[in-house]
Amino acid sequence: MKKSTLSPASRLKRLKRVLLILLVPCVLIAGVLYTKGEQILLGAEGYIFGYPLVIMDATRANAALTLAPENTLHRVRQFPDASFRDVVRPNVDTLYTSGFIDMARGPWVFEMSANDKRYEVMPFMDAWTNVFAAPGTRTTGTAGGRFLLAGRDWTGQVPQGLTLLRSPTQMVWLIGRTQTNGAADYPAVHGLQDGISLRSLAEWQAGKPAPVVAWQAAAVKPVPPVEQMRAMGVETFFTRLAMLMVGNPPAAADGPMLVKLSRIGVTAGQAPNWSTLDRWAIALGRWLADFTVAKELKKPRDLVRGWSTPPAILGNYGTFYNARAVVAMIGLGANLPADATYPNTAVDGSGQALDGSRSYRLHFKATELPPVNAFWSITAYGSDNFFIDNPLHRYALGDRDPLVYNPDGSLDLWMQAEAPAGDKTKNWLPVKSGKPFLLNARLYWPKPAALNGAWGMPAVERVDQ
Repeated sequence: MKKSTLSPASRLKRLKRVLLILLVPCVLIAGVLYTKGEQILLGAEGYIFGYPLVIMDATRANAALTLAPENTLHRVRQFPDASFRDVVRPNVDTLYTSGFIDMARGPWVFEMSANDKRYEVMPFMDAWTNVFAAPGTRTTGTAGGRFLLAGRDWTGQVPQGLTLLRSPTQMVWLIGRTQTNGAADYPAVHGLQDGISLRSLAEWQAGKPAPVVAWQAAAVKPVPPVEQMRAMGVETFFTRLAMLMVGNPPAAADGPMLVKLSRIGVTAGQAPNWSTLDRWAIALGRWLADFTVAKELKKPRDLVRGWSTPPAILGNYGTFYNARAVVAMIGLGANLPADATYPNTAVDGSGQALDGSRSYRLHFKATELPPVNAFWSITAYGSDNFFIDNPLHRYALGDRDPLVYNPDGSLDLWMQAEAPAGDKTKNWLPVKSGKPFLLNARLYWPKPAALNGAWGMPAVERVDQ
């Protein structure tokens, strides 16, 4: 090895030059972070604020390709199975009647026939994912109803016999749910779904039925909205947000947030005009927002006996933008808690992750069964948030199933890979051997005790000690 001939002074001088070369970019980056710090933070806040509106629009566009044209109803006629991968945590409790509605082409008449046979709820969401009306068993009873769905600026006369539902935004999403007691119940529920209709006010006044639209799903399935959001460039995102805010204005309480958006050049109807440095700063803010949300989602929050219950502000978020964005990311289309609440857990009572190599029991005392006015269920999902394939094609258990209760009126549900012995099989919720899983309870039309914390789900007990 050749020995260096440089003197100590020369080596020191070279080292200083190298350090200077390395230091200059660091100083420049630090300077940018300092001068663009506000933009970075506002980019993060703006992304969280606008995410629900943009993903709603992406979902609307996808629905027109995969479900039904805008301003028509799509009626789901059967439950999904273990091969279903379109929406995380699907259910086998209700059949859906849904549709995106453009209020610029309204007003619309929405009708529900009388229904004293099954619980139903027909929530209408505005473009920001707030539920502004929820006709159904809980709110309007079993006699059905006729409603005039009108935009925020409509000033006409409400015809006699119609109840006004006013949307604050041009984009509206109906995600109706009708209780369905298994596959044998499909014919009865289909009849109830057929009693739900949407048509323009002019068509209703002329006595015309809801039009039948010839439509065929797109041959190529579009990219799911969540994946679209991940791939969307920051300038595209904020441009889309700015354009959507014209017809879907934020609420009055959002005024301070709109001031913040204007400070990064985002206003309703006007695309941002950013320099390369601006774009970089806003993109960094968006990355920080995504990172923060992902980190927060991994943290267990307010667990009670291992169960987490979604916040009471679901479907009516006000200025709780973080919660609104998180729900839009992992469960777009959430009900009001008064119509349904969804406790969930991925751990047993000792805090250990649920695993299909173990056996578990969920024990309800006779006096502590889920308190509901309608019905309840428990669904098992794999770690991917989809149904667990099993020979029985059984994905959930609930009070509509022929469960076997203990002599004292209490109830045991069993979660394990292998079928338990005897009558326990009727109370068995299959999971996959050696695979992690989670449980999602659903309480439809919950009683006050389930909403105010007086009642809670029991801990999941491991029984193969």
